[in-house]
Amino acid sequence: MDIADREDATSALNSFKATTIQSGHTVLLRLPSGETKGFKVEKDATISIGRVGSFRANELIGHPYGLTYEIRGKELTVQPPHTLQEVEETDATNELINDGEFVQPLTLGEIEGLKKSGVHASVRLGLHFMQNRSIIYFPQDIIKAQIEQHANYSLKTEYSKEKYKQRKEAKYSKTFSTVEPTIYNVCDHWFKKDQNRIRDIRPDTLSQILNLANVRPGGRYIVVDEASGLLVSAILERLGGEGRLISICDVDSPPAYPVMTLMNFRKDVVTNIHSSLNWATAQEDYTPAVAQESSSEVGKSERHRIRLDKRKNAADTLLNAREELFAGEFDALLIASDYDSLEILQNLILYVAGSGSIVVQSPFSQPLTELQSKLRLDPGYLAPSITESWLRRYQVLPGRTHPTMSTSGSGGFLLHAIKVYDDPNASKVSSHRQSKRQKKEADEGNPTVPQTLESYQTTELEGKNATVADQASLTNEMEPIG
Repeated sequence: MDIADREDATSALNSFKATTIQSGHTVLLRLPSGETKGFKVEKDATISIGRVGSFRANELIGHPYGLTYEIRGKELTVQPPHTLQEVEETDATNELINDGEFVQPLTLGEIEGLKKSGVHASVRLGLHFMQNRSIIYFPQDIIKAQIEQHANYSLKTEYSKEKYKQRKEAKYSKTFSTVEPTIYNVCDHWFKKDQNRIRDIRPDTLSQILNLANVRPGGRYIVVDEASGLLVSAILERLGGEGRLISICDVDSPPAYPVMTLMNFRKDVVTNIHSSLNWATAQEDYTPAVAQESSSEVGKSERHRIRLDKRKNAADTLLNAREELFAGEFDALLIASDYDSLEILQNLILYVAGSGSIVVQSPFSQPLTELQSKLRLDPGYLAPSITESWLRRYQVLPGRTHPTMSTSGSGGFLLHAIKVYDDPNASKVSSHRQSKRQKKEADEGNPTVPQTLESYQTTELEGKNATVADQASLTNEMEPIG
């Protein structure tokens, strides 16, 4: 892809998703503790983040994603990005530390008084003075007061001191960061929040699904999504406003996917490339009732006519989606459902094009193992295989890079297969080349008698034998007569 194509793809994606925070968006905020929460941004509204504080939503509208803010009163101030610093090694150890109840003399009441007085919670500002147990606070910070009064802080290693500061910042800091609504960030948020609602799909598993299904801009895909709209959102983001997606669900109206709410897609673009059908309307012998009602009723009042127009538009959209589904030739079929995967395949495989990918996800291996054994007996599926991705997260800090102490058990299992046509008339590549050569000769006005692969091989063998016989006779004529 050259630079011009990359710029076109980037501009198409930017037109599909807003690059700045707008009124009506649902924005993910990363709190000092590392937890992410979603908040609705409405004009002239107030957003409350619990003990971190509250602020006016207008302070976020129009700003790009990824900035860090500090709450001061009801206003926000943009914070500069933090830089990683090297931690110097010392001879200190933690073996002499005794964390008793008298290690921290600063009481909870004194800390609450500092918080109410508006003392800054950053480690980098402020001074602390103690005179005869009476504490005089100038513009300073709570965390430094706790550090200075900690009895065993000087005995800690430099790494332990950094961890202590981070814990206190997470507890008392009034800062947060806006998270860009990419499918990776949204999937990671939902996996940490409630992984059962997205069928244990981790970000690395989701990337494998998109890779195996060859999801790309301009493609056409069928998806059965019962992972709260995670697959639908991932495909829509990958399409970037170009392509077609039909989702099959078990409800009459288009489902309200909670994952898609956090993606902040433009509704007009999503409507053009995404349609939803339920299992009844996805059957070719089913006649939609809404289409019959819209054609038989006649409006009397203006409100009635408007209602009929909306119903007619919905009926036309439904009929167009059905016709497009039944026309087939889709690039891939993606399934993440609690229903029987084999029955879903039998109903939808007809609409997948040849060499199209089939990806089935399940939190457990047993359903996919049974499905794999059945697909191996069907010549219409090529190389059905089961994979499980494994992920280990690393802490990447200067001098402190190591795997995290805990990790997730599994991100689910994937079955991948390729659809092929079970055509008994199909033969080897040589026969297809022969048919192409016959077609070319026929177009040039020199038609040949159609040959099968066996007759073509027989003719070729006879030609080789005749050539050998001619060479032998020529050799005998050239020999001198003794």
